[in-house]
Amino acid sequence: MIALISRIAIVGSIMKKDLIEFARDRLWILLSTLGLVCYVAIFWVLPSTVDETITLGIRQTGLNIALQEIIETEEEGLEIVLFESSERMKATVAGEIETEKEVRIGIDFPDDFLTKTLQQEKTIVQVYVEAGVPREISRAISSMVREIAYMISGDDLPVTQLDQQTIVLGEDRVGNQVPFRDKMRPMLAFFILIVEAFALASLIAGEVQAKTVTAMLVTPARTGDVLAAKTILGTLLAFAQALVLLLAVNALGEDALLMILIILLGALMVAGIGMITGSAGKDFMGTLMYGMIFMLLLVIPAFAVLFPGMASTWVKILPSYGIVEGMVRTTIYGKGWAESVPYLAHIAFWDTIILGSGLLVLKKKVETL
Repeated sequence: MIALISRIAIVGSIMKKDLIEFARDRLWILLSTLGLVCYVAIFWVLPSTVDETITLGIRQTGLNIALQEIIETEEEGLEIVLFESSERMKATVAGEIETEKEVRIGIDFPDDFLTKTLQQEKTIVQVYVEAGVPREISRAISSMVREIAYMISGDDLPVTQLDQQTIVLGEDRVGNQVPFRDKMRPMLAFFILIVEAFALASLIAGEVQAKTVTAMLVTPARTGDVLAAKTILGTLLAFAQALVLLLAVNALGEDALLMILIILLGALMVAGIGMITGSAGKDFMGTLMYGMIFMLLLVIPAFAVLFPGMASTWVKILPSYGIVEGMVRTTIYGKGWAESVPYLAHIAFWDTIILGSGLLVLKKKVETL
């Protein structure tokens, strides 16, 4: 028992020394503080709502009855704005004229559209589309123009309408889209974790270069004590920063304990990364280069959240996938422990590999100095 207390005291002393060294490193203190402040500011500046309404501009002559029928039967998400001139509508769609509501698509019916349609003569309808509008929406609007023409002429559509059933794969978010700000939470939290991995790597690299580690081993401290101190310190630094960020952006969700466990497991992972990069880098640039390699790979799942879809298999294999997906499902979709078990297992699996590798690499580095 006395030996255990002695080992704990030695580990605590090493951690205290490391904290003092970390506090003296103005670069990482500045980066950690500035990064945290900037990430929180970026989050609260981003829009908190999603506008799913498509505003459609229409310039018409003599189509009041037909358009009124469309307006009365239109689905939620479509709003119609009438224009008196083609030039004004075209300029509005092009963004040259600012209006209360952003009009990104416009339909310009010719003055003789009603007459020629009734006589079943060919006529041309101009559909103006802003460059950023998805092709699927512009095609849907073009189809609506054809339906109006057939409705006015009294003819049926030239094809037989098939019975269809739409099945949404995954969670249907229509009418309940996730704001871009909420999607940024996992990415910001993960960036905070990565920054602390760089900080731990810098600390370890500095001790290796100065051979401070070998000096500690002359004391009663053992290699295991050094490894334990680095693991605990690196984990606590990353965990504390990520927790502060999540509190600042109100991202703990309904199940705070689950989120805390996810970021704790993520902190263990970046502590292992810090050990690997700190042991491998011979100087600041070398440490930074190895750290950037890890960051570029691990940040991919965080970017995938911003552009939702079916993630590729290789993305799901990446170590950070469980961290990001676990945070997304907990904070955005309100999922609980049962749904998060696969992601917790994913993180724990990679924690074992990365943290274990970090301890082995650092141990070998210390013993060969």
